[in-house]
Amino acid sequence: MTDSIDIAVIPVAGHGTRLLPATKSQPKEMLSVGRKPVVQYVVEELAHSGIRRMLFVTSRGKHSIESHFDIDESLTHYLRSTGREELLADLAFERESIEYFYTRQRRQLGLGHAVLCAESLIRDQPFVVALGDSIIGVHAQSDIVERMKRLFCREQVDAVVAFEEVPEEEVYRYGIAQPKDGEGDVFELADVIEKPPISEAPSRLAVAARYVFSPRIFAMLHATPPGKGGEIQLTDAIRLLIRRGHRCLGVRLGPHEPRFDIGNFESYFQTFVDFALADPQYGTALREYLATKLSSGDSRASRSPTDSE
Repeated sequence: MTDSIDIAVIPVAGHGTRLLPATKSQPKEMLSVGRKPVVQYVVEELAHSGIRRMLFVTSRGKHSIESHFDIDESLTHYLRSTGREELLADLAFERESIEYFYTRQRRQLGLGHAVLCAESLIRDQPFVVALGDSIIGVHAQSDIVERMKRLFCREQVDAVVAFEEVPEEEVYRYGIAQPKDGEGDVFELADVIEKPPISEAPSRLAVAARYVFSPRIFAMLHATPPGKGGEIQLTDAIRLLIRRGHRCLGVRLGPHEPRFDIGNFESYFQTFVDFALADPQYGTALREYLATKLSSGDSRASRSPTDSE
């Protein structure tokens, strides 16, 4: 039954202004985390959960995402002709049995509007939404989407939303869940509130970048008025879905599947370090290097012997 949900909408249209100047000429979703760009981890996570059609909602300047998932025959030939066949394993993702589709969000009108841009392509199918700048689990080793798909099909609901617990002082940054009957690993949603003040937050459970929807969400998005900055919020559409009597469930991320949000330099730096330390080839040496730097109190970048004086 879950095999019928094989398409994901991946919004990647944001400007990435909090990561300037790194994002001036490349999408934030293409920033490297360890050995791969952020968006490749997202696609690999989705593929691991049975998604075989990836629909990217892009914008101006995002062509490198399309190029990254193309098959590059000239690069393959070059590696073979120069005796570097061992590097072909790093390009295996190109030949996965996945279809890629791209549509444009022509104006920056919020996440809800980005999802709405996919309506004519999704039509009457249930679908996944996975934010293109958030990785779930170190090296995307998470089955959260598969669990959400199973729950969606078993319970015949209109939405399943992933949540993570955040510190109380951070609830104002997120859409926050109001569980109907307790905060277990799976719970029914009584409400979802977009960026509430700390004093009004009904829980510390924050929306965590993964959703499964029935196509009914599109009618809710059409009925959702624009908010601050003229943006249509996906959280507001989920709230409307609940208020109109449609069941929506929440699923907690497990302790083994942290969410890495590449939204600002602090989280990006932390994510890069976490993934680099987990690298099977270089992680141990990097850990030793960092331990030496930290123990010596030397925060300066090391210099190569060939650096000019």
